[in-house]
Amino acid sequence: MRFSKLRLNGFKSFVDPTDLIIADGLTGVVGPNGCGKSNLLEALRWVMGENRPTAMRGGGMEDVIFAGTATRPARNFAEVSLQIDNTTRLAPAAFNESDLLDVVRRITRDIGSAYKANSKDVRARDVQMLFADASTGAHSPALVRQGQIFELINAKPKARRRILEEAAGISGLYARRHEAELKLRGAETNLLRVDDVIEQLGNQLSQLARQAKQAARYKELGASLRLAEGLLLYRRWKEADEARFTAEEALRAGTVTAAQAETAVQKAIKAREICEAALPASARRRGHCECSLAAVERAKRHAW
Repeated sequence: MRFSKLRLNGFKSFVDPTDLIIADGLTGVVGPNGCGKSNLLEALRWVMGENRPTAMRGGGMEDVIFAGTATRPARNFAEVSLQIDNTTRLAPAAFNESDLLDVVRRITRDIGSAYKANSKDVRARDVQMLFADASTGAHSPALVRQGQIFELINAKPKARRRILEEAAGISGLYARRHEAELKLRGAETNLLRVDDVIEQLGNQLSQLARQAKQAARYKELGASLRLAEGLLLYRRWKEADEARFTAEEALRAGTVTAAQAETAVQKAIKAREICEAALPASARRRGHCECSLAAVERAKRHAW
């Protein structure tokens, strides 16, 4: 991949849309101090994912937006577009659909930054990995800022190693390894959390098992209690039914006995009347009481 054009709109001193054509070979920008040469390098860093305000020589990221002058009002947004020649198709698979790759970063006051690649919204991480795979990026040693030559001369072995890795084209692998390590640490954290959740669920399961045993025991005891109550009620009903039957038999026997006694009384009365009619008057009066007493005594003996 090769950078072919840098377009700035509202970025620092470039209030109007400005195109910087990056042709084959060497492209130089010459001018006096304060004309914006460093702003071009900062715009290149910024569109490739630089998120440090100090790298943009500002106190906040919104300082890259044109702040206005005595004759020009301040802008509300800044936008930088980097056009990349991708005819060799060396871009990652997600960005390797066309010969030209257009990466845009736009910042709006009080909203923040947004990235696009070929008019599609992408994450800042996607843009950073795109340039890391191309052995460049916002922190590439190939982008030499003011005072960096002195830093390179006095660089420590770790910094020299980073420069060599950049030149060898393996910085993207290190970036991806770092991303993979972050994902692995996140997965380990999730696994620990899963273990905690499994332990909590195990405790809840044991409690539920005890409650289930208690519920089963309660159900069993309830069934036994209902059976016992049913048997008791049946026994009481059986005893009451037997008592009713005995009472009905006694009632029938008493009714028969009463009827027999009443019949005997009627017969005794008739016999007395016959006897009274056959006796003379004097004997009738004397024997009236004896006959009545004898009839009553026979009726009583018959009843018993």
